[in-house]
Amino acid sequence: MAGAALTAAQARPPGYYVRQRLLQNKPALAGLLFIALCTLIALLGYWVLPDSSPNANHGFVALQKQPPGLTVQFLRLPVAGSAPAAGNIFTTWLHGREPQFEEIAIAPGSYRTLGADSVEYRPWTAPGTAPAPPQRIKASFTHSPIHSFTHWLGTDKAGRDTLSRLLLGTRISLGIGFVAVLISLVLGMAIGALAGYFGGWVDSLLLGLMTVVWSIPGIMLVIAISLALDSKGVWVSFVAVGLTMWVDVARVVRGQMLSLRSATFVEAGRVLGLPTHRLIARHLLPNMRGPLIVLATSNFAAAILLEAGLSFLGLGVQPPAPSWGLMVKEGYDLLGTEAGLWLTLLPGTAISLLVLSFNLLGNGLRDAYDPKTAVNG
Repeated sequence: MAGAALTAAQARPPGYYVRQRLLQNKPALAGLLFIALCTLIALLGYWVLPDSSPNANHGFVALQKQPPGLTVQFLRLPVAGSAPAAGNIFTTWLHGREPQFEEIAIAPGSYRTLGADSVEYRPWTAPGTAPAPPQRIKASFTHSPIHSFTHWLGTDKAGRDTLSRLLLGTRISLGIGFVAVLISLVLGMAIGALAGYFGGWVDSLLLGLMTVVWSIPGIMLVIAISLALDSKGVWVSFVAVGLTMWVDVARVVRGQMLSLRSATFVEAGRVLGLPTHRLIARHLLPNMRGPLIVLATSNFAAAILLEAGLSFLGLGVQPPAPSWGLMVKEGYDLLGTEAGLWLTLLPGTAISLLVLSFNLLGNGLRDAYDPKTAVNG
């Protein structure tokens, strides 16, 4: 019986018990589900946005700073000159789609036709204000030109749909987190492995480099890198944030490497004549998978916060890209007004929930890889 139980345990796929312990951790599972939802929204991108224009930047001056739940009727007019190309599915997913009509916000029920080539309407005005005088334009339609649109989370100071920009912001936040973690893992693993495996003067030199970078505040280092590259924008933020987070990874890898380099299987590999790079890449680094995965989740959360801080300061993602940090800044500029509250609260809540989800997932992974602290179901 004992042999059969051992055989069944050996038949389990790698990571089976880690997954089981993770599934028993309800906070970690909730964080994972929220991250998966945000990832799905980021991958679908413009396909699921109420406003699929590039950067969800299709705004109306008359609708600026309107509260959540506002429903507006629009009069759709043909675009003067040649209409924008519709584009293929991939182009729409990557860059969005230019509006196919010129839209005018009108008062509900105010549209009526005057003959065959004229229409009359009243422009939309905010609730509680005097109605605008009727306007008359020459236009003919082969289909109904009236379209209703609901701004479920209101509009920002430029009259853009807040929900669309908030959803599109997941792509920037998760994208920066992913690239930053990827850069930090590659650079940190390489430097940490060299320092821990070879030791001696190599370890002293690389450890000194880690200490110097570690002593510089992350936000200051990102600012310095952005100024050195003499550029701003999404890709500069990706690189700058990634280059500030590799020290954590390098220190963990170095510590693990120092404890593993004298292990029996490493000595056996040396005796067999395995090349150093293969010994490190195929036999040592895989033994650090657990700590590195846990560290990657915490770095993901830190990267999102760092990008939001940079965008808030105007050094990260630039307008009109819908970064959550930039949206917090736009709402902060309006504090003291009714609109400033929700325009600051909505992106701030999104940042907090996503960072909290990564922290909960990181805690769950830490417990799952350490059976001594595993959550019992």
